[in-house]
Amino acid sequence: MKASAALLLASSLIPTTFASSLARRAAVSNANTPPVTVKGNAFFANNQRFYVRGVDYQPGGSSLLADPIADAAACARDVQYFQQLGINTVRVYTVDNSANHYACMKALADAGIYLALDVNTPAYSLNRADNASIIRSYNDVYLQFVFATIDAFAKYDNTLLFFSANEVINDNATSFAAPYVKAVTRDMKAYIKARGYRSIPVGYSAADVSENRFQMAEYMNCGSDDVRSDFFAFNDYSWCDPSSFTTSGWDKKVQQFSTYSIPLFLSEFGCNTNARDFGEVAALYSSSMTAVYSGGLVYEWSQEANKYGLVVINSTGVSPLPDFNALQTQLKNNPIPTGDGGYNANGAPSKCPAAAPPAWVVVGTDLPAMPANAQKYLQQGAGPGIGLSDTTGSQNAGTASTGTVSGTSGTSGSTGKKSAGTYLQPSVSLALAIAVGGVLASL
Repeated sequence: MKASAALLLASSLIPTTFASSLARRAAVSNANTPPVTVKGNAFFANNQRFYVRGVDYQPGGSSLLADPIADAAACARDVQYFQQLGINTVRVYTVDNSANHYACMKALADAGIYLALDVNTPAYSLNRADNASIIRSYNDVYLQFVFATIDAFAKYDNTLLFFSANEVINDNATSFAAPYVKAVTRDMKAYIKARGYRSIPVGYSAADVSENRFQMAEYMNCGSDDVRSDFFAFNDYSWCDPSSFTTSGWDKKVQQFSTYSIPLFLSEFGCNTNARDFGEVAALYSSSMTAVYSGGLVYEWSQEANKYGLVVINSTGVSPLPDFNALQTQLKNNPIPTGDGGYNANGAPSKCPAAAPPAWVVVGTDLPAMPANAQKYLQQGAGPGIGLSDTTGSQNAGTASTGTVSGTSGTSGSTGKKSAGTYLQPSVSLALAIAVGGVLASL
């Protein structure tokens, strides 16, 4: 059902020139890490093609709710090893949006290293448990946390990108959550624009689920520009050494994504079924893949119970493991490609995928409208970050969305369609139709 109400123009909420001026004055720049932008299906920095060559960096793993970018001493300790390894990006899954990150962000920038940042935490995130949970968890308290995280990192030129969510759709039973992932992506892009920040790319990190990964990629890249992702990333553990470009099936994925029009990269890779020699690095940065892929992130930096670590961290410092040496060798032997890699500068957006139960149950293109109580953040800013001390979280707090808006049209009007930079405050209940086992159901 379409909502009927007045449109709220984000562009009118704050004078653009004033907001841009504030953002520029607050920017923390470094010549080693010029801002990265999106052109066609590739990233660029200073008109040079940019490839993600990095690691997933969350010392202590998911069981330790800590912010590595706020720990200046540990960051300085690890940066020297990042340089030895030869990477240009670290991905961090959890940060404290109330903390000071200047020292670590500067240390990273001085070393020529960018940050790919997840804006969620376990407590402040979408809840995919069921339909009622996903609806309830998309609320104003959650968006305040997300927006405050953007505020904390938007000023740094080496903030490469933001992940709006990670692995929310993680099997055949959870694709009903896709409209909410896309709504958060849309909201983040709108907030960045309304607050006058540079155009920091926003996108999604998908799970290694072959049944609906491509549908999710199409879905995040369909519709009007204001709702489409700036990039798409997915986790891929299909190359298990010894393997090859064809044995792993990577050749088929390159073919499948050959016309994809936004940057694509691996947010996690590095199967550890066997000893890892990271032979996939040679393929990832070769002409076989660079027209479609923009690199990837190895999982993971520190050794945890799952044995994916490149180093051991303890009270005496950092000790590289054999996997560190193997990855270091592969990166050294397979440098950043020269030229533009054959990227596609003028690809067309994807067509929104049709429902295909049970793996893909989304019907239609409408998205949840931004919760009413969150719209003020576009004008006023998010305010202080709440940090990691509050473990109660947002999933059962705040006011949820109560209507839908179009995800395919830039035309405003009483039908509920919205234009770029606009949000509709609906007056009816959310009625997002999805196919569950082939049966249409209204939530």
